[in-house]
This record gives sequence, structure tokens and C-alpha cells, in this order.
Amino acid sequence: MTDLSAFPITKRWPAKDPSVIQLYAYPTPNGVKVSIALEEMGLAYEPHLVTLSDADVKSPEFLSLNPNNKIPAIIDPNGPNGPIGIFESGAILLYLAEKSGKFLGSNAAEKAHVTQWLMFQMGGLGPMLGQMGFFYKFAGKDIEDPRPRERYRDEAIRLLAVVDKQLEGQDWIVGDYSIADMAIAPWINALEFYGTKDVVGYHDLKNVPAYVERFFARPAVDKARRIPDPS
Repeated sequence: MTDLSAFPITKRWPAKDPSVIQLYAYPTPNGVKVSIALEEMGLAYEPHLVTLSDADVKSPEFLSLNPNNKIPAIIDPNGPNGPIGIFESGAILLYLAEKSGKFLGSNAAEKAHVTQWLMFQMGGLGPMLGQMGFFYKFAGKDIEDPRPRERYRDEAIRLLAVVDKQLEGQDWIVGDYSIADMAIAPWINALEFYGTKDVVGYHDLKNVPAYVERFFARPAVDKARRIPDPS
């Protein structure tokens, strides 16, 4: 049997089947993108529900795997040189795509294009929409100064326009379905949770609404959206 005892996180979230990928996540956009990838790639995995509370993400066990105290993170017992732990959702998507040989393009040029759109989500779309959500739905909404809300609203509008233009004439971000879509679509879908669709003119976009609907109609995506707690 595979031994994962070198990973302290398994003491708090024990592996029932240590021979498969262990996923530590919560159903946020960053969390679901990894469960979606695992389902789409047909990789066996065991999900562990890690809440966003300090008791979980700042616990010594979780920090042993991700010192940045953010979900998601994984342990792959069948890594390239034995068991390996990985954090940061974008890095995990790249690792899983390389491991499975799926959704990363069929040549170096396609891989570069997929990667650049993945980085677009990691460095722009995700952080900006997340900040907008903070100022519209969470504690930031009580700040009287309108400039933070306006700044992130305007940046969200700009980034959504970039996505909308990229989707012109094609179903997916880079033509073929890829990890870029697994990263981007869940974040756009978060506009519903934040209650900001009208704020950013979501329904006026030509291509994005159909894109998100198409994405969430995929059977693997539908299955992966809700991360069960196996305990």
C-alpha cells in the first residue's frame, strides 16, 4: 500500500485510498477548477473538504502542504519521483494536464497558448473578480468611498470584454477545450454568487453567457462542482 505518512496533512485528513490523488479543496472557483480537471481527465482521486476557516487552512497540517494557507492542494502518490505535493490551482492544472496528456494542446505552440490564457485567469480575471466580490458582497461593501468598487468593477468589465472577444467564432478559449476553460469559466460563474452580473453588463456580452452555460453543461463539470466530504 502507498505510504503517505511523510505528508502531515494526512493525519488531519486521512486518506482512505492512498493510491489515488488526494485533493484538498472547497467549492470556490479555485477549488472546483481542480476537481473539474480530475473528472475531465479521468484521474482517480479522493476529495477532502477543507473549509476556508482558519482552523482548517491555517492548521499546521494544511500549512505543511501549502504554506500560503489557500485551497486547493493535492498529493499525487504516483508522482514523477514518488509522492509529490502541489499547491496553487494553476500549477496543479498544468501538472495534471502534463500527467494525463490531455487539455494542454498537442504541440508546443498550442501549449503556449493554453498556458497564456491560464495565466490570464491566475493573474487577472480571478484576482480582479475576487476583489470586486469583496467590495460588492462582503465587508468591502460597507466602505463609503466608492473608488475601490469602481476600480474593480471597471477592471472586471474590461477583462470580461477580453474574454468575449477571444470567444468570437469559437466555443472555447483556445479553440479546443482546455485547462484554460477549466480555470476561466468557474470564475466568470462567480458573478452570480457576488450578485454583480448586472453591474458588469454580463447579459450584454455577446459570447460569454453561452460559453459559461456550455461549460457547466459538460457532465464532468456538473459532477465536479460539489466536492463531497468523504469522512
